[in-house]
Amino acid sequence: MEIRRHALMIAVAVAVVASFARVAAAATSYTVGAPDGLWDMQTDYAEWVAARTFHPGDNITFTYSRELHDVVEVGKAGYDACSSANNVSAFRSGNDVVSLTAVGTRYFLCGLTGHCNSGMKIRIDVAATTAGPTAAPPPTTSAAGSTVAGAGRGALLVAQALVGSMAFW
Repeated sequence: MEIRRHALMIAVAVAVVASFARVAAAATSYTVGAPDGLWDMQTDYAEWVAARTFHPGDNITFTYSRELHDVVEVGKAGYDACSSANNVSAFRSGNDVVSLTAVGTRYFLCGLTGHCNSGMKIRIDVAATTAGPTAAPPPTTSAAGSTVAGAGRGALLVAQALVGSMAFW
């Protein structure tokens, strides 16, 4: 009986670690417009987005010439009007990584005059991850909004606690 209990606890610990590892490994990084374009005025962003499905934990990277463009995250009204006046955030490094941390819609545009109206805007729909019966929560985020790669460490701590508790049985 004691051996079965230990074996069961180890199996549970392995399952917890595996589910967290699966979520961490499932995150995908996308370069907006790649492979045929970048964040520029030639790329068809509606076509680019239509070929992808985004999930919490994914990252999108905007690569562009910072002398020619920028990236501004806006709400739906700003997106529809091509206005960056009430932006959520603005990026100007030329290599901006945005973490998609939650299910929902995110809107981005180039804030330079005329660029958005010429099609330099993108709507990213972040869909819930479909998983089997052992779905794990999405990765947590830091105050800066970047994905924290600590999901695996959390699972390891849970597994260690479970295995450690077996000593008391």
